[in-house]
Amino acid sequence: MDKAVEGPSHLDGLADGGWRRMRFVPFRHGVDICQLRAPDPAVALLRYAPGASVPRHVHTGLETILVLEGVQSDERGHYPAGTLVLNPAGTVHSVWSREGCVVLIQWERPVRFLDEEDDS
Repeated sequence: MDKAVEGPSHLDGLADGGWRRMRFVPFRHGVDICQLRAPDPAVALLRYAPGASVPRHVHTGLETILVLEGVQSDERGHYPAGTLVLNPAGTVHSVWSREGCVVLIQWERPVRFLDEEDDS
């Protein structure tokens, strides 16, 4: 998929590894993205390389994550494949994956990165 979907659609086989056929582009260091829908709510696949992380950020709307492969972690725990994670508005965390992972993610509204603001 080369661009975000605008109308009704469906994607077959994502939970069975169908995401491997999708086109990913760099998002953050060690994390690639396949944008499925944009802008709000945004839906995407994120692929974390082993050891990759996303800095501390606050959610300005609901974030919904389904871990498709590997384990995604944050300060509250470790989430293996098949885990559904809900981060409501106001939630603050950082995210990492020790061994790498792929997640299906939906952002109701964009996140605001905090550590980058702290560095300025």
